[in-house]
Amino acid sequence: MPPSSTTFAQTFDDVSDVHGWMTEAQAQRLWDRASELSAPARIVEIGSYQGRSAIVFGRAAPAGVEVIAIDPHAGNDRGPQQLDGAPDEGQSDHEAFLANLAAAGVDDRIRHVRQPSQEAHDDVPGEIDLIYIDGAHRYAPARDDIRDWGARVKDGGTLLIHDSFSSIGVTLALITQLFFSGRYRYVGRSGSMTEYRRQRLDLQERLRNAGQQAAQLPWFLRNVLIKGLIVAHLGRLTRYLGHREPTWPF
Repeated sequence: MPPSSTTFAQTFDDVSDVHGWMTEAQAQRLWDRASELSAPARIVEIGSYQGRSAIVFGRAAPAGVEVIAIDPHAGNDRGPQQLDGAPDEGQSDHEAFLANLAAAGVDDRIRHVRQPSQEAHDDVPGEIDLIYIDGAHRYAPARDDIRDWGARVKDGGTLLIHDSFSSIGVTLALITQLFFSGRYRYVGRSGSMTEYRRQRLDLQERLRNAGQQAAQLPWFLRNVLIKGLIVAHLGRLTRYLGHREPTWPF
């Protein structure tokens, strides 16, 4: 059980004003996987932005479960079409992150590592029970996060990835690292948040696993088309694809 009596509904209401990209169903998936753990388990989050998902982990994780948030808050890779940014934007995000954790009462539950994920391995020794990857969405850094941090998840542990089958870079990383992997079983997704379980798969299981992930590609192509229409200032046409929000699908 979480260390307090705070419910998921209350937590999601509390993070509604924290800037970020996470639906209620995605937050519920984070909450459920975190609350299943027991001490001395470890949760690692890559890409915290202003703390929306970190607060969910901090509230959901039982006492004694370590929660580590990795984000350099450098001003780049801050969100859709925000690959580049100024250091002062990153510092502003960092200050908002700390303030949001404090306001939610979880600042003492979360250890922040202010480093790029590829440089943070020495700051997080040992195995990981649950990892949530929502870092840079370009192919190379997404691939490296999935490959290098995913290799540190213990058997039976959970890998969660945001913007799967929505971001081109993340989806290419999934295809190269996880579609035919014999180490991770695809569990399902909530919107663009996919869940994988670390376990060994035989050849038949690997083929079935690849097929289940490939079945998500039509949804990916839809999302790419929606993004293209929004960039072309034709967002009004996205309603014909079932998308009625002004933001990118996630």
